[in-house]
Amino acid sequence: MNTIDLRSDTVTIPTPAMLQAMMSASVGDDVYGEDPTVNALQEKVSALFGKESALFVPSGTMGNQVSIKTHTEPGDEVIVEEEAHVFVYETAGPAILSAVQLRTVRGTRGMLSADQIRETVRPPGYHLPRTRLLCLENTHGRSGGVVLPVKDLRTVSDYARGEGLKIHLDGARIWNASVASGVALRDYGSCFDSLSVCFSKGLGAPVGSMIVGDRAFIDRARHFRKIFGGGMRQAGFLAAAATYALDHNIARLADDHKNARWFAESLMGLSQLEIDLDNVQTNMVIMDVKRSGRSQREVLELLAGKGVLLTPERHSGIRAVTHLNVSRTDVETASKVFHSIFQ
Repeated sequence: MNTIDLRSDTVTIPTPAMLQAMMSASVGDDVYGEDPTVNALQEKVSALFGKESALFVPSGTMGNQVSIKTHTEPGDEVIVEEEAHVFVYETAGPAILSAVQLRTVRGTRGMLSADQIRETVRPPGYHLPRTRLLCLENTHGRSGGVVLPVKDLRTVSDYARGEGLKIHLDGARIWNASVASGVALRDYGSCFDSLSVCFSKGLGAPVGSMIVGDRAFIDRARHFRKIFGGGMRQAGFLAAAATYALDHNIARLADDHKNARWFAESLMGLSQLEIDLDNVQTNMVIMDVKRSGRSQREVLELLAGKGVLLTPERHSGIRAVTHLNVSRTDVETASKVFHSIFQ
């Protein structure tokens, strides 16, 4: 039985062409700033987002945590949407690594409004933490890969900057957002002081993320990358995979989006599942299984027994993520498995 792995787009495997690009890379010591492939990738990505500089890091979590550390001082407060990856899935990193306090705000599909930020920013006072940073996430994973509208991002960015806040984007799947919305990466970049972007999800590279920002920010971020253990030596082999992914795997994300949408629509007739089609905007489908009378764990085990792997999402939800190693045929097969269980 072939397994159809819809757990995440992190399970992608490098293609033979990507592996060849990795093995052909010119490398040097990146801690000394001497890896030509890393340097070229940093220049490429910073230009894509209209920023002065960039820094290669091993993971998206490190990218976010280094950025938070770089923007803040101990005791500062960071505003985050309550379902943001940096709050839910990064194991209290901001508290441990940066000694900052996260203040969560419930957004609408991951988006906060200027009014919400206005109500959340602390007034001056020695007995209050300083509100220093706003973090957003695009696409917003816990909402099912929803794209944050660039018009709203500009409004929030203008207000936050007027209040003296820095703004960071967890853009792990910003490539999906750009393909789905048609908004240029540079336009997203203009809304933020820093962004963390990932190569090892939908783009299919085995390892790696990038922080982008102005030159002074990246110089300071390099210091914290070293402290956090993210300084790698001959990292050009990994950077070559990321470069290949940027050159070949962005446009094809539209196929993943189409497959996710088809999959969601194919399940809409199953009364035991609850799916919000409005949230299926990129490569994720989240479905609630409580109507089935089965637990989340039971449903995942039933699916796995028939060769379809998904992940848990909240208390009674399960999540499917399409990616470059999942074909339309695979998605159609997965749909048939769902119908066999929930019909």
